[in-house]
This record gives sequence, structure tokens and C-alpha cells, in this order.
Amino acid sequence: MHPYAAVFAVVLAAVSAGAEEVTEPRTGVSFPAKQGDMSLLGVGVRTKTFLRVKVYAIGLYVSDAALAGPLAAHRGRPVTPALYRDLVAGDFPKAVVMKFVRDATAEQIRDAFYEALPGVDRARLDLFASHFGTPRNGQTYVVRWAPGGMLETTAAGEPRPPIADKAFATAVFGIWLGEKPIQEDIKRDLVSRVATVLR
Repeated sequence: MHPYAAVFAVVLAAVSAGAEEVTEPRTGVSFPAKQGDMSLLGVGVRTKTFLRVKVYAIGLYVSDAALAGPLAAHRGRPVTPALYRDLVAGDFPKAVVMKFVRDATAEQIRDAFYEALPGVDRARLDLFASHFGTPRNGQTYVVRWAPGGMLETTAAGEPRPPIADKAFATAVFGIWLGEKPIQEDIKRDLVSRVATVLR
């Protein structure tokens, strides 16, 4: 091993060991508090059916530039509908990270999006759902908002073709954070660290 590579490996291990992790308590799944230039606002868990079957743990990341800029107006204030509106529609880098804790079929993913977004064009939803394939327990899926409303999906480490549709990107982030979220507790939990991050 090259000596510089050895030094880099030691530094990387030290950084990783010191990195703060936030654990979603019902699944035991952990998320780093920082990912590059993005900060974690909160974590939650998607459950399904009256038996509350756990499907995936989810974390919401927002760019530090947005926290210091357009979201700074919410600093020191209680969580309000205005904060959720800014998180859903704000044109700044943000991402939801889904870590599956059970297997799911392509049909289950598609039907979940149909249920969450009943007024959205089915062809667009079918395309988006197809990016997920068949999630397996332990796999991670990331949906990112890039500036301009470009929706980028990474499925188990594989990037999918982006969808350039700001209205659709807004609708997708509204699944978890909108006025009628798929779960009220997810909406609440995904901003549970706002007071810590916005300071």
C-alpha cells in the first residue's frame, strides 16, 4: 500500500468513527447526521396496514446552504405549516433516504405511489415507481431534489434517469411532508432535529 493511501485510510477511519449517527428507534436503523454538505433534519419509519408492519426507515436531508439561506427565517421558531411548505417546494438541494427493513414488490411500490399521489399523472408515476424495482431488506434508496426541480433517484446504489419536472418533484416530497402526508408521524419526525440544525 502506498504510504499516502495508508495515511488517508487512517484519517477516513477516524472521521467515520467520530461521525454522529442518528438512530430511528423503532427500526434501529442509523443515519449520519451529516452527508457531505447536507444535514439531517429528522428520521421516521413508514408502516403499513393496521398491524403497523415496518417497511422502511426514512431520513430527510437539506443542504447547509438552504439552512443558512431560505430556511433561516424559521430559526428559533416552532415548526409551522410554512416550514413544511418551504421544505416541499423550496428549490434547493434536499433528499429523502429510505432504508428498507423488509422486501417489497414492484407492484407494492407502484400502488403505494398511486395511493400517496392520486391526482398525479399515472404515466409519470409509473416511470418513477419503475426506478425502485423490487427493494430488498437492507437496501437504500435516495430521492434527491436538484436545483430546478430535477428529481434524481438512486436505487440500491444505482442512479436512475432523472425526471425534469418541478411540479412532480414537489408532489413527491409532499408524500411525506405535504398537507396530506402518508403518515402524520413521519411528517412530524422528519423535522424533529430542526431546532438542533437551525441554530
